[in-house]
Amino acid sequence: MTASQFGIVGGAAVPHAPQLLSVPKSEDAEQVARVRAAMGRIGEGLRALKPDLVLLISNEHGDQFILDAVPAFMVHCGARAMGHDGHKGWWSVDGSSGYDLVRALQDENFDPAFTLDAELGTSFTIPWAFMGWEQSFPVLPLFVNAYVPPQPSPERCFAFGKALHRAVTRMGRRAVLIASGGLSHYPGTARYANPGPDLAFDRVAYKAIEAGNFRMLLGSDAEALDRTGNVEARAWLMLAGALGERRPDQAIYEENWHHTYAVFGWTKEQAATENRPWYDATPVERVELSRALHTLRTDADACRKFIKDAAAFSRDFELNDNERLALVALDQELLRDTLKVHPLLVAGAARRIGIVRNQQSA
Repeated sequence: MTASQFGIVGGAAVPHAPQLLSVPKSEDAEQVARVRAAMGRIGEGLRALKPDLVLLISNEHGDQFILDAVPAFMVHCGARAMGHDGHKGWWSVDGSSGYDLVRALQDENFDPAFTLDAELGTSFTIPWAFMGWEQSFPVLPLFVNAYVPPQPSPERCFAFGKALHRAVTRMGRRAVLIASGGLSHYPGTARYANPGPDLAFDRVAYKAIEAGNFRMLLGSDAEALDRTGNVEARAWLMLAGALGERRPDQAIYEENWHHTYAVFGWTKEQAATENRPWYDATPVERVELSRALHTLRTDADACRKFIKDAAAFSRDFELNDNERLALVALDQELLRDTLKVHPLLVAGAARRIGIVRNQQSA
């Protein structure tokens, strides 16, 4: 397995509203069924990627971390965790991987807290169960502080996600990352039911993420996330940092009186690409070839000599056979893309030679 096949290879952004579990009379049962079905499909897609580590990021809702200690980021390193409400009982935790991840993140200049016995609310267990993992399957939970100011900034959450991908890659692990939270809702506040979610923000956010612009959430500072009911988008920002700019393979959007349900899945592995920059550094072995092209780019007399006898011109420079052939043919694709000469030198030399030729034929 190559290095490009390690790291965060897939992910999901999902809601965790308790109504998805309890389905009270206030809810549209068909809507709940659609959301749950979408989460199930994405779970199947993530398992098809054959990860050896499942990470689940969410937030705590004031049951444990609100007075004594409020960590910005925390990793669960226990062997199991107690669930809440309709998901009571022990849930298996991949704590040994948690310890490895804490150490790897410290090398990335992040110092997450860790816990051995924190309980897990339905913000963790709803996606865990609805996406098709058994309660006995060891998932690695990560906490982000969404509700208790001062929370980590959107930029810090995004940076954490990038560091998380690098850490998992260095660990030689193949992981999928589930971000549980959002879109807009206002639990515990007067706005929760009236007027409810900020639909204007949510519609824009959904369209942007659906189009592959996940980092658009970085355009909202902490105050904007609070105002629009999207404090839980911090988990999604961590996922955005880990995944990069990728269009989701699956997406649904459902408006509700108390939550906006949006579900996204990234279940197709990206093919490894060279990702070579358009303007790369000059290779040390191509300095002499670059000097020849720079001469043509800047010296009309050199262009006239090249036009008269390109082979003779090439002998003024210490070139190997491949370089000499490419120069004599003025093969721009070969010079630029294979021999890696700077594109401004290649295009500039060709342009100057063309100008001199036109002058001679005039």
